[in-house]
Amino acid sequence: MATQAEEMAGTFSLASFSKATELQKRLWFTLGALVVFRGLSYVPLPGIDPRALTSLFDTTRGGILDMFNMFSGGGLERMSLIALGLMPYITASIVMQIAVSMYPSLKALQKEGESGRKKINQYTRYGTVFLCAMQGYFMAVGLESWGASQGASAVIDPGWMFRFTTVVNLVCGSMFLMWIGEQVTSRGVGNGVSLIITAGIIAEMPGAIAQALEAGRTGTLSPLVIMSVLVFAGVLTAFICFMELAQRRVLIQYPKRRLGANGALQADRSHLPLKVNMANVIPPIFASSLLLMPLTIVQFAGNGVEGDSAWGDFLITISTALQHGGPLYMFLYGAGIAFFTFFYTAVVFNPEETADNLKRYGGFIPGIRPGKRTEEYLDYVLTRITVIGAVYLVLICIIPEYMIARAGLPFFLGGTSLLIVVNVSMDTMTQIQSHLIAQQYGSLIKRAKLRGGRER
Repeated sequence: MATQAEEMAGTFSLASFSKATELQKRLWFTLGALVVFRGLSYVPLPGIDPRALTSLFDTTRGGILDMFNMFSGGGLERMSLIALGLMPYITASIVMQIAVSMYPSLKALQKEGESGRKKINQYTRYGTVFLCAMQGYFMAVGLESWGASQGASAVIDPGWMFRFTTVVNLVCGSMFLMWIGEQVTSRGVGNGVSLIITAGIIAEMPGAIAQALEAGRTGTLSPLVIMSVLVFAGVLTAFICFMELAQRRVLIQYPKRRLGANGALQADRSHLPLKVNMANVIPPIFASSLLLMPLTIVQFAGNGVEGDSAWGDFLITISTALQHGGPLYMFLYGAGIAFFTFFYTAVVFNPEETADNLKRYGGFIPGIRPGKRTEEYLDYVLTRITVIGAVYLVLICIIPEYMIARAGLPFFLGGTSLLIVVNVSMDTMTQIQSHLIAQQYGSLIKRAKLRGGRER
């Protein structure tokens, strides 16, 4: 036992990592996929004037397009093949998850196992193509008229040919990015979609920090404000780490069993960990996706009919009311985060199924009857800790975004981006540790078999 303990103590050493060939292959595959993603973000759409686009994009900084640009890893600012990013895929996934919970036929399809899951994924891809085509068309129309009042245009040769090629390229780019994310999830380390979003944010953060420091050098921002933001970001990171590790441990007790030669009775005890934030980083991403899809259409459609009619004025009014940092935007964003915290927690944890499993294996919560009462108790506990998790996510995402919007700092330094980076990094490190532990246990079992054979 002592030898095994010593060997397990060195699980995360460099030597153990060098022996984990399977983990190394997964890490190299993940790194290669992220490099491909970053390369695609610099491939421009055909027919775009990059200088005019940069000039026009600078006039809209601080708006909702900054948030879309963050999730696309800067692809929107450069109007690349993956300018839409993974937002259409995430939106389609949200719609399918809600539909599965509402329609019995889809719920029955989900219970069919692997075949049902493939069918639901197929429907999600169809929805992704539809959303990409719709957003791509409005983006193409908006690009043609964007800046017309200023005598500038980001499109070299406007017309139906440009719109068609833009839609086709954006659909292909987003679908390829979706495929990369799925491959990373199955063949790499971590959640592919979250890693791609995180890689885009991290890649743009140095530029955002340099932009903030340049504003401090020129006197646009006070050095005190910049230092306060950096200190606040450090404190916020520590708080996020604390809350992501926080959990409520529900005591589970099993019937007494006879152990040892003397037949002594001993009750087995374990704990059911219920995380305060069981939904992880999904609620901010889902809420952002649902906000960004219609707002992007409104933004570019408003550019396309700018000054032409009352409809154009109406779209511009909506776009202005939902500017980043505005009261209406913050309210909708916070409400979406709270809703998806409860919704996704209900998806990943089923109190009824957990209570049935405990009853089947003889486990029970002390003082609580097995079965229906256990289900009600777990639902009671989960609802209350989810309230804390929802409030935590809303505050983490809303307050820093509001402060940064008022201070005029880049959106990449906000609470949402920090939450995504910290959360995904912690989840990825946890998966790496799991792979190392599995590799270590495999080597221990192999050694035990060899020793047993020699003793015989």
